[in-house]
Amino acid sequence: MAHRGHGTDPEPFRVILALETSCDDTCAAVVTGEGEIRSNVISSQGVHDRYGGVVPEIASRHHLELIGDVVDDALARSGASLPDVEMVAVTCGPGLVAALLVGVATAKGLAAAHELPLAPVDHLHGHVAAAFLGPAPFEPPFLSLVASGGHTLLARVTERGPGYEVIGHTLDDAAGEAFDKGARLLGLGYPGGPALERLARDGDPDAFEFPTGRKLAGLDFSFAGLKTALLYRVRDLGEQEADQRRADLAASYQRAIVESLAIRVERALAQTGLERLSVGGGVAANGPMRDRMRSLGIELHVPARELCTDNAAMIASAARFVDVLPYPNYLDLDVYATGERMLIAR
Repeated sequence: MAHRGHGTDPEPFRVILALETSCDDTCAAVVTGEGEIRSNVISSQGVHDRYGGVVPEIASRHHLELIGDVVDDALARSGASLPDVEMVAVTCGPGLVAALLVGVATAKGLAAAHELPLAPVDHLHGHVAAAFLGPAPFEPPFLSLVASGGHTLLARVTERGPGYEVIGHTLDDAAGEAFDKGARLLGLGYPGGPALERLARDGDPDAFEFPTGRKLAGLDFSFAGLKTALLYRVRDLGEQEADQRRADLAASYQRAIVESLAIRVERALAQTGLERLSVGGGVAANGPMRDRMRSLGIELHVPARELCTDNAAMIASAARFVDVLPYPNYLDLDVYATGERMLIAR
């Protein structure tokens, strides 16, 4: 756990204020050093559906408009004020650069104004560390599946810090991206995952056969071919029949995504010898995906739905286990767009 003065004081930080602005959700949370969530505020911008996806410039502008109110709301809900905060944490990447810059600049300003330490957090580490939040933290060792709109990876987690080992990742589209693109092909709104799941409830998952990448050896994922298969199937059916069978198409497509994830999780469990699994990322909020992982018959941890999608509580959780920068050493802290650093550990 992070401590004041880089470990010189044995007492953990009592109150952490965390910010997350890696994509289109403006998030702030107050979490204790023991992992108790005092508040977790998520403001979804709700303006990107008309474009069929997130527009980076629009996202960053809305972050600028919302971040102050979101921080104030998080503090108010927690019953704390800025003088009570002992550390500020913020997502530095990966994500949309302009969006990340808003969060990092705000975190720097808040921390520097009170000469507080600042913890730079990797967004993917945040999804892994969501498992460490109370009231029942899921402790290592375990296999972690992170499946979101921008990232899909498998990691062997043996400690709570950022030193986990990435053993599988997506070669093209992420699982959440596959949901969004599939939803767009079926004429659904954005975000596509929830819309496609709702439509699929009325469909037959066995109506159509879509590729799951089972023949792809190893632990890496690929969803681009699945999206293309849906495109061709919709074209072959024709506009009228495809519209009549949208629910069946959605159910079959969703099943293929879920099976693709499950196949690689089963392989990873067998290869690592682990018998415990934690899932995170926005796709972990998908009901059929949760049910499929439960069917594996292992010890499973699935965070609450509000901790699966982007949120700041998971960033605060990760911040407890990273190197903390004292004031003013973080004033030149920068952001990064990609998660290449995480793949080096493979």
